[in-house]
Amino acid sequence: MYQVAIKLILNGQPWAGEVPAGATLLEVLRDQLGLMGTKHGCGIGECGACTVLLNGKAVNSCLVLAPQADGAEILTVEGLSRNGQLDILQQAFIDAHAVQCGYCTPGMLMSAKALLMENPHPTRDDIRRAISGNLCRCTGYEAIIDAIELAARRMEGEENLCKS
Repeated sequence: MYQVAIKLILNGQPWAGEVPAGATLLEVLRDQLGLMGTKHGCGIGECGACTVLLNGKAVNSCLVLAPQADGAEILTVEGLSRNGQLDILQQAFIDAHAVQCGYCTPGMLMSAKALLMENPHPTRDDIRRAISGNLCRCTGYEAIIDAIELAARRMEGEENLCKS
């Protein structure tokens, strides 16, 4: 298969390599780079299990050809934690019991991260819209919405601590 050279920033680190021209970003992340947190769900952009941030925007990585990511900044669920510390959002999902089987969790986290980066004070309706492309078969979404609200409150508190 024809290979294409690409460069990107992956979870804050530069990465360069060759990828199959027809490979999706999801396939490269999982199969070539071993980043298994991004899940393969439906493969047609309907479930959101493969959500990553591409230049700060939530995208279904199963719909993005890897060569299209050349020059981009990609954030996967593995990139949320820093120095062994969970991201505020990850901890909020744990604290609000928003994780059941866990299959949808990485995609939910990434959609929520994109929302909170754009809107640090979302309403419950904002949150519902932001995760509307992510399917969860285990919950009624309320714990997930609660977790995202909790993370937003905690982020606001952290900002206030930094301003003091």
